[in-house]
Amino acid sequence: MDFRYEWKHEIAYGDLLALRPRLAAVMRRDSHAIDGRYEIRSLYFDNLQDKALREKIDGVNNREKFRIRYYNGDTSLLLLEKKRKINGLCAKEQARLEERRARALALGDPQALEGAQDPLVQELRRKMLSQGLRPRTIVDYTREPFVFGPGNVRVTLDYNIRTGLGCTDFLNPRCVTIPARDAPIVLEVKWDSFLPSIVRDIVQIPQSHTAAFSKYAACRVYD
Repeated sequence: MDFRYEWKHEIAYGDLLALRPRLAAVMRRDSHAIDGRYEIRSLYFDNLQDKALREKIDGVNNREKFRIRYYNGDTSLLLLEKKRKINGLCAKEQARLEERRARALALGDPQALEGAQDPLVQELRRKMLSQGLRPRTIVDYTREPFVFGPGNVRVTLDYNIRTGLGCTDFLNPRCVTIPARDAPIVLEVKWDSFLPSIVRDIVQIPQSHTAAFSKYAACRVYD
């Protein structure tokens, strides 16, 4: 698992409008983007004590969370992801997930993962059985991604963050989501060993500050 640096900034709509052309001038659009953006739907897991949520709110130094994700409404590619954060660095593991297993997971059935070969899938199964991990909420949002080769930099603009409340049937397009209360536009910057100065200068937003914003936490606000 490779760890990366990460900045998050909560920005205003005017900042979003200003950043788009500046980023496009020096960075390229992610190849998965359609008209410069894509729609992301994730299903997050937590236990009955809300361990992942509480650790985020409390700023626990070493934490992890699991989610299932797909892009642009295309359920032919379903990804199980585990995101870890240690000492301010972040890392992500991924594994492809069959649709039948994803549907069962959305219902909280860990037995659907029995016999899976991928270690990450088996890890989720073990933690569902031992820690009581269960699907908690859907998180929808729009992302505009930019990439820059030196430093393996990725800059994203995330907005229109929506919550599924108690709905976990994330493969059902009729599952209603609503705007997460007070959710901002989020600028995220990720890089490996160094952040090139040309990108660093572009993403400096006056009067903004580095934030520990969590889309999952924002979408649990109504619980």
